[in-house]
Amino acid sequence: MRDRQGCLAGLLELFLLNTLFDWLQRNFGFGRGCSCSGIGCGCLLLILFILFACGIITGTDWLKAW
Repeated sequence: MRDRQGCLAGLLELFLLNTLFDWLQRNFGFGRGCSCSGIGCGCLLLILFILFACGIITGTDWLKAW
């Protein structure tokens, strides 16, 4: 059985995921590109963000420090 990461590592991963998501949305997300391409990329990025965030949240032992 694999040990799950602690809360500090989980918070760091969520912070890095949020920073990456903000950068991608600014450069490729909603309102960028011609016509509907920004909407499509923005929705795809949002779905990926939710999937990765749920993976981090469920894969973290929030009661363990490290």
